[in-house]
Amino acid sequence: MGKPVLLHSLLLSGLLLLAVLDVSLVNADDPYRFYTWTVTYGTISPLGAPQQVILINGQFPGPQLDVVTNDNLVLNLINKLDVPFLLTWNGIKQRKNSWQDGVLGTNCPIPPGSNYTYNFQPKDQIGSFTYFPSTGFHRAAGGYGAINVYQRPRIPVPYATPDGDFTLLVGDWYKTGHKALQASLDSGKSLPFPDGVLINGHSQATFSGDQGNSPATTVLLQIHAGKTYKFRVSNVGLKNTLNFRIQGHTMKLIEVEGSHVVQNMYDSLDVHVGQSVNVLVTLNQAPKDYYIVASTRFTPKKLVASGVLHYTNSKTPVSGPLPAEPSYQLHGSMEQARTYRWNLTANAARPNPQGSFHYGKITTTKTIVLSNSAPLINGKQRYAVNGVSYVNADTPLKLADYFNIPGVFSTSSLQTVPNGGAATVATSVIPTSLHDFIEVVFQNDENAMQSWHLDGYDFWVVGFGSGQWAPAKRSTYNLVDALTRHTTQVYPNSWTAILVSLDNQGMWNMRSAIWERQYLGQQFYLRVWSAVQSLANEYFIPTNALLCGKAVGKSH
Repeated sequence: MGKPVLLHSLLLSGLLLLAVLDVSLVNADDPYRFYTWTVTYGTISPLGAPQQVILINGQFPGPQLDVVTNDNLVLNLINKLDVPFLLTWNGIKQRKNSWQDGVLGTNCPIPPGSNYTYNFQPKDQIGSFTYFPSTGFHRAAGGYGAINVYQRPRIPVPYATPDGDFTLLVGDWYKTGHKALQASLDSGKSLPFPDGVLINGHSQATFSGDQGNSPATTVLLQIHAGKTYKFRVSNVGLKNTLNFRIQGHTMKLIEVEGSHVVQNMYDSLDVHVGQSVNVLVTLNQAPKDYYIVASTRFTPKKLVASGVLHYTNSKTPVSGPLPAEPSYQLHGSMEQARTYRWNLTANAARPNPQGSFHYGKITTTKTIVLSNSAPLINGKQRYAVNGVSYVNADTPLKLADYFNIPGVFSTSSLQTVPNGGAATVATSVIPTSLHDFIEVVFQNDENAMQSWHLDGYDFWVVGFGSGQWAPAKRSTYNLVDALTRHTTQVYPNSWTAILVSLDNQGMWNMRSAIWERQYLGQQFYLRVWSAVQSLANEYFIPTNALLCGKAVGKSH
């Protein structure tokens, strides 16, 4: 395995966690947290060879945001790259505030040498989320990090306070630079298979509770036998599902993207691109060192990143082979996904039971069936939704909508059911109304795993199935305790159904979380609109909003 290096994950001791939570007790109003982040290039060797990556405040991965629900985050982002840049906040709902979403349909990118100040809240949310670059193919260069949102002190969670809190950002990785990868996609080629998998920026790591500014050292919290620790695992990769496991230990699943779940035990968990899970692990094994493993799933070649879980009283190093991935494959993974259930007796970020909103008894206002495909358009590889491959406009769609600028996007190009026609390109928007309650079916007729994300929302994942979806499949939906999340997998030659309450006005990106597919067109926007323009529905345009394209010179 070679000599492991320190795993760069933020470890919160009980005292540090209390310090974070006490901030909300000092002021009766929602507190403000101020950050200044500088984005630069840097050279590091994640897979052993030097390569250019994106650093935030000199860090790879970027700084971890540890906040309390409803905190106001004021984050000044300074772009010192040679190209425009944006960050998006994966899973943060941005209530009434799509102006801060950080994607090209809502924000002008930050020019080189300039800055933009984001101002947003993780409103009524708790859980593990992430941020990453949304411009170009920057995501392949890093610039990602964790957002951990803690509950207010008076809001109970359905488990005892853990003895420690670890964040693990796992994902596949390329040795090739992001500019070369983007050029390859622009030329019409698909991405090759990745070169490795990283855990918090490393392919091998020691996970012993050490934390410092270098692999040297300062111990904030040791992992002790008999104690229970929270592990926050997020797949920040580009294209592959990863399986996470800890040698000799079981994991109790407690939370998925902000939803408390029925606390089942698992030997391993499949975490798809863009997804996050929280587990509790009790150190109840013999005092020695154990492997932590993240490896690719459903791929002919296996890529593996490994770490070491170190008991403080261990005198025995890790030995033997890495723990094998589970024997179950696609069907077994789907069965595992079906075991994820909402904990209806637990509180959410607000002090009310999560099950008080009876989603299964609400009549849907619209059904949208979305079929992904991989067409060649003008001889180049593209990806499409219902035969339409999305192209970015030079003017953010949100600005075009606000300033009534015609010709920027189309609300008629993308149909709400597959039509089987020849693939086309468009800046596609599906119009919806505020307070619609919609059913969305993701139909995957390809042999590749899919992962879909909706900005600004979470949604109930009510059904998975093989083959073709049909209205009769609704009889298989979980209309009682399906969990809410912001990203869902769709298995090869299968379908996934979700229900969404469109209670958040704005222009919201629905996209493939697999970044090659997003970059080459597997995305569109939902326009959630109301004729009543009011602060009760949506915030005004920010006074510092950047203007570009056809919005240049407009007054706001």
